[in-house]
Amino acid sequence: MPSAFAGSSPQAHTPTPAGTCTIRPAEKNSEAPLSCLGVTASLDHLPAVGEQATLTADVKAQTDVKRAGLSLQLPPALRISDDEGSGLTAPTTDTFGQRTSRTLALTPGTQTVHLKVKAVAAGPAQIQADISDIDHPDPRRAGHDSVELTVSKTNGSSDKGISVTKARPAPVEHPAPGARKERPVTPKAPAPSPARTSAASAPAAPRAASPAGNSSQVCISGTFRNRFQSAEGGSWNGKANRDEPVHNANVTLWGQPTANSGTQKLATGMTGNKDGSFNLCYTPTTSVTSKAWVEFQTQAGQSWSVVDGNGRLYTTATYSKDNVSGSTSLGNVYANEGQSRAWHALDTLNKLWWNRGSTTNCWAGSQRDGHCTPITVQWYPGSTDGTYWSTNEDKIHLADNDPDSEHTVVHESGHALMGKLYKGWWPNVTNCSPHYVSRTSSTSCGWTEGFANAVAFHTFNDTTYYWGNGSSQNLANNRSTTGIDPGDACEARVATALVDLWSQVDGGWVKSNTMMTKTHQSGFREYFVTDRPDYGLDTGTKARDILYNHTIQY
Repeated sequence: MPSAFAGSSPQAHTPTPAGTCTIRPAEKNSEAPLSCLGVTASLDHLPAVGEQATLTADVKAQTDVKRAGLSLQLPPALRISDDEGSGLTAPTTDTFGQRTSRTLALTPGTQTVHLKVKAVAAGPAQIQADISDIDHPDPRRAGHDSVELTVSKTNGSSDKGISVTKARPAPVEHPAPGARKERPVTPKAPAPSPARTSAASAPAAPRAASPAGNSSQVCISGTFRNRFQSAEGGSWNGKANRDEPVHNANVTLWGQPTANSGTQKLATGMTGNKDGSFNLCYTPTTSVTSKAWVEFQTQAGQSWSVVDGNGRLYTTATYSKDNVSGSTSLGNVYANEGQSRAWHALDTLNKLWWNRGSTTNCWAGSQRDGHCTPITVQWYPGSTDGTYWSTNEDKIHLADNDPDSEHTVVHESGHALMGKLYKGWWPNVTNCSPHYVSRTSSTSCGWTEGFANAVAFHTFNDTTYYWGNGSSQNLANNRSTTGIDPGDACEARVATALVDLWSQVDGGWVKSNTMMTKTHQSGFREYFVTDRPDYGLDTGTKARDILYNHTIQY
């Protein structure tokens, strides 16, 4: 069987040498490398509904770029009103707002693009700007910036920044008559742990507040979905639009039995593992329940969650239903658009959970049921605190557009998974901040980053790495591949060798992961030469041929 990663790949360019460019795309503790390209977006003032403002995008280059792609995206609350002289393409409009772009030839210095925008609706809004080298996608030749504001209806009262941790939902498809556009403030609910399952298994039945089959029960059902933009399937000037269910999310049914009673938790559960559906049932204490509503949280049982910069879960609640006397279907309920990246990150982790290679109901076989530790992801709109996993706090930090790349989310989760396999131990990693997927770093960096890349490739069954701006690079390689450094100090070589070992020699990655719960590795050589034989994993001719094909030879 031919290797999934052995074969010719597009020849990679030789990027600008590290250290020659100084544009910082993120905070200092991020692993994101310094870049030769950057973009800064700004408004001359914050417009209220009906007002215009000038949007300025300053593109900075520290090297020559023949074809740099500038992409701008406006939220639905803003519209381009005049782009004369900007050179931008005619904007396209969809549920995410307006997108426009322009190709620039850059020399060292700054180029500026101006356009007029008009506020057309009140509420939170985010303007996004990206610059990238179209011909040579690489984090060192890209930049991202955003402007967050809350548009007001009153002149002079729009505010900088947005708050979307708690929010109303996007419109419900086929809402029930009489649904009120109010969202009560409710307490957070405790969450059950998701059942161990596979991608093909049926969804677990939600937990109800009373026994199933009670004829007096009232059930509120529906499907929770999320509209988001995906780097997978997109490109530098436009990501793919997706509309998908959110699986395994904690959900609570809240209500007020009478108009004068306090808020009560009526039932809890999780959205369906297969289709994002929910069915929350309770036994009413009155003939008519005064109010009832459903609240979703960015938490999957107690196994993983997405939080904002203050550690708070994101919640989306349905509009309250009045005078509920029987079971009701809410149809498709959509996550609030300002939270779409948080929900996308949460749902992406299902893809790793479904095939996590653990022998227990935890992320890693080093932990036992009831003693699992979760994966926690921190993200918020406009964040520059990313992209990395912190060993000290065991938390993933994602920058603003990182959740658009499922490969990035799973890569960082791969670090968290390794930390759990190693029971909190971590190797002494050198020459790794920053690091580059196709370049030599160190054997310790090649091992830890290569494993994280392998987790993403294994999860998505591909060889392509995607970045949050929609650009990508195919890392399939063999001995003849140019543009990817050879040896086990290059993370791309380690990643592809690992995935081929798992798929062609080990019959999956469960045995390898189990071995990693029993012994630690500081590099790929130790993993292959020392530990695999000790734990019954093959290092014979076929295994060594795989390594040799990826330029690793022991």
